[in-house]
Amino acid sequence: MKTWLKKVSVLMLAMSLMLGWVTAAPVHADTNTNPALFTIESENAQLSSDLQVVTQIYGQPKPGYSGSGFVWMQNSGTLTFTVAVPETGMYSIRTRYMQELSPDGRLQSLSVNGVTKGSYMLPYTTTWSNFDFGFQKLNQGNNTIQIKAGWGFAYFDTFTVDVAVLDPLDVLPVLTDPKATPETQVLMNYLTEVYGKHMISGQQEIYGGGNDGNSELEFDWIHNLTGKYPAIRGFDLMNYNPLYGWEDGTTARMIDWVNNRGGIATNSWHITVPRNFTSYQLGQPVDWKEATYKPTETNFKTANAVVPGTKEYQYVMMAIQDLAEQLQILQNNKVPVIFRPFHEAEGNGGLNGEGAWFWWASAGADVYKQLWNLLYTELTETYGLHNLIWTYNSYVYSTSPAWYPGNDQVDMVGYDKYNTIYNRYDGLSGVPNEDAITSIFYKLVDLTGGKKMVAMTENDTVPSVKNLTEEKSGWLYFLPWYGEHLMSTAFNYPATLKTLYQSNYVITLDELPDLKVDDPTPSASITPANVEFDKYAPSQSDKAITVNANGNTLTALRAGGSALTVNQDYTLSGSTLLLKKTFLGGLPVGEHSIIFDFNQGQDPVLKVKIVDSTPGAAISPVNAAFDKAANLAQDISLSLTLNGLQLASITNGNYTLIPGQDYTVSSTAAILRKSYLSTLPLGQNAITFHFNGGNNAVLTINVVDSSVPVPSGDLTIQSYNGSTSASTNGISPKFKVVNTGDSPIQLGDVKLRYYYTIDGDNEQSFWCDWSSIGGANITSKFVKLATPVTGADYALEIGFTSSAGTLNPGQSAEIQARFSKTNWSNYNQANDYSFEASSSQFVNNEQVTGYMNGQLVWGIEP
Repeated sequence: MKTWLKKVSVLMLAMSLMLGWVTAAPVHADTNTNPALFTIESENAQLSSDLQVVTQIYGQPKPGYSGSGFVWMQNSGTLTFTVAVPETGMYSIRTRYMQELSPDGRLQSLSVNGVTKGSYMLPYTTTWSNFDFGFQKLNQGNNTIQIKAGWGFAYFDTFTVDVAVLDPLDVLPVLTDPKATPETQVLMNYLTEVYGKHMISGQQEIYGGGNDGNSELEFDWIHNLTGKYPAIRGFDLMNYNPLYGWEDGTTARMIDWVNNRGGIATNSWHITVPRNFTSYQLGQPVDWKEATYKPTETNFKTANAVVPGTKEYQYVMMAIQDLAEQLQILQNNKVPVIFRPFHEAEGNGGLNGEGAWFWWASAGADVYKQLWNLLYTELTETYGLHNLIWTYNSYVYSTSPAWYPGNDQVDMVGYDKYNTIYNRYDGLSGVPNEDAITSIFYKLVDLTGGKKMVAMTENDTVPSVKNLTEEKSGWLYFLPWYGEHLMSTAFNYPATLKTLYQSNYVITLDELPDLKVDDPTPSASITPANVEFDKYAPSQSDKAITVNANGNTLTALRAGGSALTVNQDYTLSGSTLLLKKTFLGGLPVGEHSIIFDFNQGQDPVLKVKIVDSTPGAAISPVNAAFDKAANLAQDISLSLTLNGLQLASITNGNYTLIPGQDYTVSSTAAILRKSYLSTLPLGQNAITFHFNGGNNAVLTINVVDSSVPVPSGDLTIQSYNGSTSASTNGISPKFKVVNTGDSPIQLGDVKLRYYYTIDGDNEQSFWCDWSSIGGANITSKFVKLATPVTGADYALEIGFTSSAGTLNPGQSAEIQARFSKTNWSNYNQANDYSFEASSSQFVNNEQVTGYMNGQLVWGIEP
């Protein structure tokens, strides 16, 4: 028997659905017209010695101030005052100010009781204006408020503190899709009922077979700690795509979580594009290593993705079709989904995609909204999908409202809270940040005029129940990312999680009401539900499927959006359906879903795994070296083992080598000519050999030039690790490149290497979270060491683009990086050569090596 202390009766929910109950429209409080709780003239505050009380600036009076003058804050200094409040809770902090130096704004920092609450950009204004620092929690009694100069140069007249007027958080259970399925409406009713009163627990599962295939790891960890399971489970449908699409069981797990375990499902969609979209042919299988969702790693033009007829548009439509196939299975199984596509669009901010982390935002806000509209229209109208609660990921930059798709296509607003390491302002490190970020929450409420619920759709540290309740922070749910973001004490204190899960404020899986809508219609079934087909000719055979129609009629078979042809692609005799090998042989390698359409009931789905054991071609060796020095440059000779195949082409990135000019080939060998090799840049270069069947082969060439002297100037590499856990699914090195010499250094000549053990060879992904010279100027590659050594079998190689500029004597360039395996399995950092476990700030690290023009100038190679 489930406990009902925190539940809304499902009977009431069902009645409201059937009878069409509508509550009163939400009322948003007017601005408080009563006298403010506290106001202070800035000249009466405690001022550091570098601040001045003035009435004019450079001889120009600034009339309109109150009191005896105003405080002129330049590029340093602090302004401090104390305010007493009657009870612990949320208060607004405002200032009357002028900032007439910079149209781009001037940055100031706010701290409350010694804890930094954030940096705030004061807009340009030549008249006395008001600026709101948002809602901040103050404790009963005295509180110390301090403004500290960032970029400074602002004039402060007064500061006001008042009781916060909070939105009542009354949201109507009206979905944007008028054809929403009954179970989707019931879920929406429940969410709006608990919103602002309780917070629903959630957890993101690992995807792509991570945790060595154990998708329950985080959930069992939570249960072992708290005795509870989260109510919401996060999924990702990224692996159903036109490139390397494969079945990782996500859709089946979503069905199981909702229909068998009684939970709520939400999903994101890390949909990828080909790295080399120019040469990509629509429908062509692409190895997952050649796909990406990062705009810096592809020539995919997002602006074209909303223009019918372009290749980008056609690709997006293919991706939507693959997505729709899985969502249709969920709809057929009566699974409603909190659907969060094209997430975290704005990234680091900006209107034109300059801060984008994902390709879908790289063309800016206007194109992004068109892309959202395209997806919304295709899924709801073309594919008839009505089981979705559309969730938009927002931020709180000044440009954020320009990205919002609109209330008519958004049911919920989400925010991804990652502020334990990268975005905290309290000066702490290595400990969880349990702040409820209430000011951000209410800014997101204001984004929609209070008409949409706001959820913490991803997070690292879960806020404490104390902060959540004291601050009246009404987040609908929390959803920690998997791995260390949940289970490391650097991100979450176990005691805090236990208190949360066992509190009356947080709703857990066992406390959800029954959100199902019963359907007595009998459904058909098939046996088996999974088959495998080998494209290697000697292994091919038709596949027999037993169909139990259960009184229903089979109307069609569909693979994606295409219907199979009876008697050509399959035959049906009695209860035996035969899938023809001619049809199966035409499917690309990977996982496919074939939907059995019946006239009623839930449609069963056959999962088909296509493999190809056809012997492939190979090259030898797979690693080589080339010296550009004129007296040392030589052709590189390779032996070919073709196994009946033919060499189709040789490529280096976007460039296709020219036969007879760049290389020669015979049936047993290929020779790369030194005239071509001399054009390659210094460092590691990957040359790909394409055959007319089977897998590609890759030759890695290390290019050096022993004739080029090392440039003058001394280079020092400093580093530390953002995460010092011995076991982690993401390594977070921070680097500082320092010119300690007397001559300028061209950053384009510099590379550095971080050495580590991969602990299970797998494809890896790199992220530059921030760089003092701009993340776009950072390059990266993963180098597998030809001969593993103690502490290292791989190196992360960081480089700089030609646009990175010059590092003058005494200057430094900082890079904050992360990298992970794409299956999110753990690394063991403790035995890594370059790992620095004892430092939390930059120190010289000779186990991170530095190179100029390909020659070692700093550190000791392992």
